Amino acid sequence: MTTETALIALGANLGDPEAALKWAVHELAALGEVQAVSAFYRTAPVGGPRGQPDYLNAAAKLCTRLSPEALLDALLDLETRYGRVRRERWAARVLDLDLIAYGQRVLSTPRLTLPHHRAWEREFVLRPLADFAPDYVHPLTGQSVSQALAELDRAQLLPAPHLP
Repeated sequence: MTTETALIALGANLGDPEAALKWAVHELAALGEVQAVSAFYRTAPVGGPRGQPDYLNAAAKLCTRLSPEALLDALLDLETRYGRVRRERWAARVLDLDLIAYGQRVLSTPRLTLPHHRAWEREFVLRPLADFAPDYVHPLTGQSVSQALAELDRAQLLPAPHLP
């Protein structure tokens, strides 16, 4: 089997998020070759229950021989091994690992969508990816990580609408 480059988003906001992300990066090495890891970014929670602590987010570039589905299973296993319990969607978590992209593969199954369907809308995914993959291009939109991030930055700078 040939190798493929996977982009993985990492996040945590319970326990010791920094330790969780460092552990996850270490464990990713068993799934292939970790070629790059972003800086760690503290971000406010998006969606989910109110009152969650801030997240620590990062991204990693992994060269792997695993299929997309096998890699997804391995990422979910890492989350479980670290103590993640899935009870509520978008709830606080000790570790979250999302497969963002797998080369230029486009895939839509009940278990996995590639590239990740909302990644290009989320600063907490794009900012870490921009550390090492600013020129990675979304295979469906043709938009690079840096272009998507610039659009988000511009949108955040727009003045608020005038309220009567």
